[in-house]
Amino acid sequence: MCGLFGVLRSPAAEDPGAVSDALVILGTLAEERGRGTAGIALFTGRAVTSAAAPAGTRDARGCDLSYDGCRVVTGRAAFSRVWRPELLPLLDVAPLVLGCTGRTAPEPPDGRRDAGPLVVPGAGAGVVGACDGGAPAERVLRLLADLPGGAAAAAETLGAALPGRAALAWVDRARPDRVHLARAARRPLAVAVDTEQNLYWASDPRWLRTVRRHTRVRFATAVMLREGTYLRAGLGGPDGRPHVLGSAGFTPAARGAGEFAATA
Repeated sequence: MCGLFGVLRSPAAEDPGAVSDALVILGTLAEERGRGTAGIALFTGRAVTSAAAPAGTRDARGCDLSYDGCRVVTGRAAFSRVWRPELLPLLDVAPLVLGCTGRTAPEPPDGRRDAGPLVVPGAGAGVVGACDGGAPAERVLRLLADLPGGAAAAAETLGAALPGRAALAWVDRARPDRVHLARAARRPLAVAVDTEQNLYWASDPRWLRTVRRHTRVRFATAVMLREGTYLRAGLGGPDGRPHVLGSAGFTPAARGAGEFAATA
């Protein structure tokens, strides 16, 4: 079991510090889903259409890698140990942040297993994503990275590849103003929008209630995604704030692959 969390900021928000506080609290609360690994991807908002080698460090304990348009920091430790205060200035201006926690996985012989979020190549620059559940995360993300786009294509792929016990969050590096969320079955995934129109997601809705009690963030709405739901949210419209750009229903692979109905 893993913990997913993140935020898509509204450019019009007037209190970026409150959003950053909320994100760090979500990461700390997500430790209840696992203290063996943790990671965070901080996007700059720069659209990237071709892959290039990252700069930074990677070893058996984790990584701190700067990709074009994104910095990924991971570790084989609890989020509260992976997170560092010197990342706060970058967090305060990051338009999109994706994080996850998990239990310690067996170390492969080469010692190169990275904790999520995973940076996966594909068409263009690929995607950055994280998975909660029994899905082979890298394989599913590779399939999604090569999609031509559209809710119907995403739902069809998810229906065929995502098992029943799974939830997924990912970002196309060519569109860092959008986040893709999917919930198969038996893995909760909640979505909330605050009064400044920032959009959050979390594996447990209780984490959002804790954020509300201990930060200046006030949520205008919060919902639990239904099982078998794909949602694409991003900045759009004349106000430039996050909106739902597309959605689809699908039947997870364990419950009958390939059945889906899409909108947008």
